[in-house]
Amino acid sequence: MKCSINSLSDKDVISVNDGMKIGTVGDVEFDTETGCITALIISGKAGFFGMIGKSEDTRIDWSNIEVVGDDTILVKCADFHSCPNKGKLQR
Repeated sequence: MKCSINSLSDKDVISVNDGMKIGTVGDVEFDTETGCITALIISGKAGFFGMIGKSEDTRIDWSNIEVVGDDTILVKCADFHSCPNKGKLQR
């Protein structure tokens, strides 16, 4: 299946272990040498009415992706807090 970066954005990311919605894809990380996607960036949740900041973005390594569907992306992390390489983005 071929997929554009635009079509990845705004897809729901779901844990296959518990069915929990982790969030939506806000961005992707890719290797500039190979052109391969290395991670999905899950947008942090907005604060109070979107006015008081937002939570941190979450990085999910591409190796944790099980299925990319039409509307959702399934990840194999039991708990997104324990996904390898989850954490703050390096900018």
